[in-house]
Order: sequence, then C-alpha cells, then structure tokens
Amino acid sequence: MDVLTLTLGHSPDPDDAFMFYALAKDLIPTPGLRFEHILQDIQTLNERATRGELDISAISIHAYAYVSSTYALLPSGASMGDGYGPMLVAKRPYTREEIARLRIAVPGTMTSAFLALQLWMGRPARELNCVVVPFDQIFAAVNSGAADVGLIIHEGQLTYRNEGLVLCEDLGIWWGRENDGLPLPLGGNVIHKRHAPALRKQISDILTASIQFSLDHRPDAVAHSLQWARDMGRDLADQFVGMYVNHWTLDYGEKGRESIRRFLARGQDMGVLPAAPPLEFVS
Repeated sequence: MDVLTLTLGHSPDPDDAFMFYALAKDLIPTPGLRFEHILQDIQTLNERATRGELDISAISIHAYAYVSSTYALLPSGASMGDGYGPMLVAKRPYTREEIARLRIAVPGTMTSAFLALQLWMGRPARELNCVVVPFDQIFAAVNSGAADVGLIIHEGQLTYRNEGLVLCEDLGIWWGRENDGLPLPLGGNVIHKRHAPALRKQISDILTASIQFSLDHRPDAVAHSLQWARDMGRDLADQFVGMYVNHWTLDYGEKGRESIRRFLARGQDMGVLPAAPPLEFVS
C-alpha cells in the first residue's frame, strides 16, 4: 500500500506535544498516511505558511489573514485564551498610556499576541516602539533593560513572577471583557488547499482523534510533553496544557468562530490587516 507523507509543523511546546502525542508515538491508526513532525517556533511557522511550505501547520490566528487563500482552518487544534492570554509584564506596573511611550519586546509580528497588543493599545505597531525578541528571551530583554515591557506567551504566563516581574495587562482578560466573554483566539491548525477535500477531511479526523486520545490518556500524554516543558515541573506543565488543550481544542464551536471573526475584523478596521477573510473550515 502506498503511503503519503505529510509535513506537520507545530511548536516545541508542551501543549502541542500533548496534542500530537498519539501521532508521534503511532498510537492511533493513520491508514495510508505518515506524518513528518517539524518542530519550530510559531513565528517561523507563520512565515513558512505565507510561503505555503507545509502540508499541515500550527499558525497564529493573526497569520490566517495572510494565508487564507492557501490554507483552510482545521476545526480542531485551537489554542484559545479563555479568561487568560498573552501578558504585558515589566519590572513595575505601567498603564496603557505609559506603555505607549516605552520599548516593548514582542515575540513576533505575526503572532496573535502582537495583533492583540495593537487592538488593546488602540494604535498600530508603527506608532509603538516594538522590538522583536524570541519568545523565550523576552524575560532576559526586560531584566537587562533592553526593553521596558515584555509581551509574553506560552509558559511565561505562569512563570513571570519567578523572574521578578509584575503584570501590567492580561490581554485575554481584556478581550473577554470587551467581547461578551468570548475567548481570545490565539492559534489554530491549517491544511494546504492543494489537498483534495476528502483528504483534508481524513486528516482532520485523524488530528482530532490524536487530541482526544491525549485527553483520554492525560498522564501519559503529559509525561511525553515534559521534554519540552522549559522551567516547568510536571504539575505546572499539566496546568499549562490544560489552559490550551481543552474543549476549544476539539472544536472551536460557534463562539470560537465568532471570536476569530471579530479578532480579524478589528484588525482590518484598524488598518493593520488585509481584508478580513471569510473563515474556511474543513467540514
């Protein structure tokens, strides 16, 4: 039987490792398909998606505005900030007005955190003083004085206090307050449109099965994810996984889809995104 090899890009983080545990360890059937896991940071995956390089990839929802003609969203694999999200941290508290005048370390200009920052500030990045720093070096940038404020994602949301930093704003809380309690859409999985609809559906079902397998076998899946748990023990890694692999991850649902529509439309209204694309999900 011929086997089709598909490239699958995702971040080297506990939540993505948890999601794809069953695929990485061949614990679920994938008839006729083989998945080549490519682990890269989300900014790199976003950039690769703009070039249409990978068959399947995790991307920032922000980036979907730039790749919607090439990729369709998969219904599973979402990372949603449900009452939490990217955070602005510093050595002391700053107000929004103060942050507008300060140097901000950001984890990439195509991340959803970066779009959320602009929406929260009410001004485009060209009016802010932002410097791009790898997400795992943002604490160091703030503590060294290279930046005054850091926009943190991933496990930094749980560990920033250990760095002696304080919270200025949680953008997930802000988004929910401004949008009827909707979660902040951060990341999703996409599939290249060069694949036929029937194959897209087959792949979608397999990825959903992988997520469900991990949720059903949580201790083993968390243990697998620990190899990517920077500065986190098992309990903290399990907490982090729970934040971003949950019922939203199995399916966005209508609330999740509506939140994406609002997020991209607000970026368009501000003039920092191209025309908000219609959401195209694999059915």
